[in-house]
This record gives sequence, structure tokens and C-alpha cells, in this order.
Amino acid sequence: MQQLYPPQAPGPVDLEAAYAYPALSGTASWVRANMVTSLDGATQGPNGRSATVSSPPDRVVLSLLRRLSDVVLAGAGTVRAEKYGPAARPIAVVSARLDLDPAAALFTEATHRTIILTVDAAPAERRTALAEVADVVVAGDTSVDVHTALRELTDRGLTRVLCEGGPYLLGHLVAAGCLDELCYTMTPAMVGGRSARLVETPQALESDWTLGHLLEDGGTLLSRWLARRD
Repeated sequence: MQQLYPPQAPGPVDLEAAYAYPALSGTASWVRANMVTSLDGATQGPNGRSATVSSPPDRVVLSLLRRLSDVVLAGAGTVRAEKYGPAARPIAVVSARLDLDPAAALFTEATHRTIILTVDAAPAERRTALAEVADVVVAGDTSVDVHTALRELTDRGLTRVLCEGGPYLLGHLVAAGCLDELCYTMTPAMVGGRSARLVETPQALESDWTLGHLLEDGGTLLSRWLARRD
């Protein structure tokens, strides 16, 4: 793996340093997203999973980012499509409809009790069933408020947040000014077909970003983007 930007002397890349979270104080949190696409922009392959468009360098960074985080945040659609299971870090799932299986390994085999961020209008019977196997937290009335959701995680000491999508959750985070960093990998493959974008929103976004670093390994480009703040 080589670092293309910022320029550095030849030698191995210190990935731990390259992806280190900034120092946080008090109740501050840092929200990082990690996403991968193919060369032609697909976020998933024909089987509906991002692993299809991933690559070995991407998986190395994914593993590191999970290890550096306090909690992995994902939308329910991503959790279902990617078949999330137990992880070394707590997993927080955003779901307004609570369309989740209480018998899934994500809940029954979790080393850390899974957190579900939902809404007051969620079906009561589903909330009751999931509360048996997860911490169900209300973070909005009819739609999950990302500010409230992140505050609930911070109150639990989970300040280094790694969001793994999907595109609608990312869109909400960007629109609310809550996404601090995007780790974006582009792999040297074309898959064609149809695929969602990295970020999906009903309205256009006004969001400005600056390149933190750009790494390359076997044609895979691994970039780290930082949100510009006023």
C-alpha cells in the first residue's frame, strides 16, 4: 500500500495513524462513514451485497475502522442485506419500522447487546419482541432524529461512531451536519446493472469536503474525506 496524498517518503503506510480518530473531549463525538463502490459507482453487486464490489485492501481497512470505533451504526436495510452478525464492537441499528428478526444472530449471539434506534410510532408488538434481545431506544416521533440518536450513543460512552450506511442514513447524517468524515474506497472493477448511490436524499445537499488522504493498493483507491465546517 502506498500513500499518494499527501506526499510522503517511500515506505510502508501506518494505517493506524492514517485512520486515527481525533482526540475528543467531554461529550463530543466523531461520526465516520465507510463506504465502497466499484469503478463504475456501484455500491453493491447483483446479490445486493457490498462485498461483491469490495477488494482485499478494502477489507483490511474495514476491519481496522471497526476496531478503532466504539460502535458500528447502520440502517436496518443494510443490516438485512449484508446479513450482519455479532461483532467485536456494539452495533446500533436505525429502524423506524422495526422490520428486524429477533432470532437473528445479530441479537441472539451478540457479544455486546445490540442497540436499536427507533421511533415512538414504531409497532408496539415489534418493539416488545425486540426489547427482549436488544436495547430499544426511541429517538424521534415518526422518523429517527440523527441528533437524538447520536446523543443516545454518546450518553453510553460510544463517541467514536462508524457508520456503514445505507445511503438514506448517510443522507440524513450529511443533511443534519452530523457526518464528520467519509472513508471512501473505489475498487478496480465494473459490475454494471443498477445500484444505489453512496448518499440518497429527497433534496439536493450543500456539503463541502476536503481530501484528508489518498492511498492505493493493487488498483484500489482508499480516500479519507473531512467535512468542512463553518
